[in-house]
Amino acid sequence: MEEETHTDAKIRAENGTGSSPRGPGCSLRHFACEQNLLSRPDGSASFLQGDTSVLAGVYGPAEVKVSKEIFNKATLEVILRPKIGLPGVAEKSRERLIRNTCEAVVLGTLHPRTSITVVLQVVSDAGSLLACCLNAACMALVDAGVPMRALFCGVACALDSDGTLVLDPTSKQEKARAVLTFALDSVERKLLMSSTKGLYSDTELQQCLAAAQAASQHVFRFYRESLQRRYSKS
Repeated sequence: MEEETHTDAKIRAENGTGSSPRGPGCSLRHFACEQNLLSRPDGSASFLQGDTSVLAGVYGPAEVKVSKEIFNKATLEVILRPKIGLPGVAEKSRERLIRNTCEAVVLGTLHPRTSITVVLQVVSDAGSLLACCLNAACMALVDAGVPMRALFCGVACALDSDGTLVLDPTSKQEKARAVLTFALDSVERKLLMSSTKGLYSDTELQQCLAAAQAASQHVFRFYRESLQRRYSKS
């Protein structure tokens, strides 16, 4: 981490709404979500975050291979497929982070000796991809009816060289000094997972986490509105 602290880091529009497009000083890009798109998975969701889009499918709880069976809980797997080509080191790293997040909230003990598989397909990557993957995975798990102790969401932050903090950065903004992605739960906004890249101080880390926790309220509000729209039609 960088030794120098930037106590005067500027946070752009911490109070932006999660369903409105990014404007001057607005923190989060436009969100869109559609569930139950695919017929074969037990649950599916498409999540759009600005121009970043991820399609998620959930299979299970289902029969598990004996070699992967866990006697007291479900075996949770995450598969991330890039837009083009085969999965590489970056995809494998994101798979581990997403799996750790899902394992923190999924009540796997209710379905021992079974398998729950989350498959994520990147449709387009225009920044904050890991956060979008987390959001797509959560909505697909909800659609599949997988029991969870809380919902979760991903929020990304970027820090410029002058200490300016930008939430939900685009690909261009991710070329900043540091990029931090947090996974937070919906009950107490607790930190479930963090992924960081670049140089930042302890003070800036805390500022980014506080901004992400504030932004997560808008993401969870969007979740509720999206689910209400879906089930009010049925």
